[in-house]
Amino acid sequence: MQKRLFLITMAAGCLFMSSCVSKKALEGCQNENKELTGEIKELSRNYQEAKEQLAASRSRVASLEDQLEVQKKGAAALQQALDKSLTASNQTTVNISKLVDQINESNQYIRHLVEVKSKSDSLNMVLTNNLTRSLSREEMKEVDVQVLKGVVYISLADNMLYKSGSYEINDRAAETLSKIAKIIMDYKDYDVLVEGNTDDVPISRQNIRNNWDLSCLRASSVVQYLQTHYGVDPKRLTAGGRGEYNPLASNGTEVGRTRNRRTQIIITPKLDQFMDLIDKAPEAN
Repeated sequence: MQKRLFLITMAAGCLFMSSCVSKKALEGCQNENKELTGEIKELSRNYQEAKEQLAASRSRVASLEDQLEVQKKGAAALQQALDKSLTASNQTTVNISKLVDQINESNQYIRHLVEVKSKSDSLNMVLTNNLTRSLSREEMKEVDVQVLKGVVYISLADNMLYKSGSYEINDRAAETLSKIAKIIMDYKDYDVLVEGNTDDVPISRQNIRNNWDLSCLRASSVVQYLQTHYGVDPKRLTAGGRGEYNPLASNGTEVGRTRNRRTQIIITPKLDQFMDLIDKAPEAN
């Protein structure tokens, strides 16, 4: 009898120990699964960001290739003019040496344009990457950064910048604007246009007649905030408002109206740099 009781006790103990080991193994697998799930989500986000950057790079490459094609056609036209001049050399005296110099100058100018375009694209990519890296995930939900035709557009939702129905900067905006201001300060050869946009819902408040007023006042508030709080040179800043007349989406839905209520900070190379570039173009006879 005692022997049977001993055997039953031993069997129960073995079952209990086996149950404990299985539970610990299960918990370990569950924890490992959570970690792997988190890593997969992070890898997916990084993959998406890489895809977006690749698409932007391909777009810039396509634009540059189009410009090169135009310039090649110009060079071909000059070469054709040279060929015609050589053919008609028995009838007309042509300064071949000068024409060759003009072709060389044109080719040099084409190379200069390509170098400037490439430098501009590289600077804009670095600027965009620096800005997006400095913004938190929460900020990136309300801040959209794009590069279009060599210009950097930073679009901010109105509810993260202003008090409701107002043009006063709220406390939430301070940290985000400080990061944007740092980028602006780092790139001193760029001008900054702050552009206010609204939806088409009419507004009528004291000292605000309509959406034109509201969009201009909001842009002016951001410009003055960048100047007074972060020391951005006011000579580089321009404030403008477009009211309800530059929508991104239909104002027929709340989602569309939310997208349209935005402020854009547009960062561009200074205009006088482009004018200097034009002045360096070779003269054509």
